[in-house]
Amino acid sequence: MKLMYPELRSLISGMSDGDDEFENQLTTAIYQGLIELREKYLEASITKNEEIIKQIRHKLKPTLSMFGFDDIIAELHNGKDILDSNGFGVAFEDHKEILFSFLEAAICESRSLIK
Repeated sequence: MKLMYPELRSLISGMSDGDDEFENQLTTAIYQGLIELREKYLEASITKNEEIIKQIRHKLKPTLSMFGFDDIIAELHNGKDILDSNGFGVAFEDHKEILFSFLEAAICESRSLIK
């Protein structure tokens, strides 16, 4: 299986500076954040509540940036543009499918790093 985020392990390891317990806590926090992003995005799309998306995007952007989830960041930005111009329509649903495919890969990879 080809990793979509090949640097994730080394970024986490570098940040934890040899502390295995902290490394596992950090990896778990990243995994849980990605799960929360997916859940909140789904909730927002069902309820048509853009504020939920704004809040979760703001909350997780630093983590996504620090750990190399550039494709997710770019797709979140694309979603913002779609919402600003078209709202929760067909284009948003297409965007959501792309975002969720990136999230699924990131969730799987981060879960595989939890010890």
